[in-house]
Amino acid sequence: MEDLTGFQRDLLCVIAGLDDPSGLAIKSHLEEYYETAVYHGRLYPNLDILVDQRLIKKEAMDKRTNVYLLTDNGKQELSMRRK
Repeated sequence: MEDLTGFQRDLLCVIAGLDDPSGLAIKSHLEEYYETAVYHGRLYPNLDILVDQRLIKKEAMDKRTNVYLLTDNGKQELSMRRK
């Protein structure tokens, strides 16, 4: 988890705390936390990085919406971080 940015770690925490989080739900929670806008150009590339690192998986909810879920690796990374 040392190679993740703070934003990417925050993404993992938000995803872990939501049921079937869509990109927009994740964005909304981060904007509340940061008290500033989180732009698509920052959010989705970072989600893709976490998918590539197999920390989260992306699944289609419908034709326009994806959900992001922690993988076992992502859960392990978070639990190691919390120790």
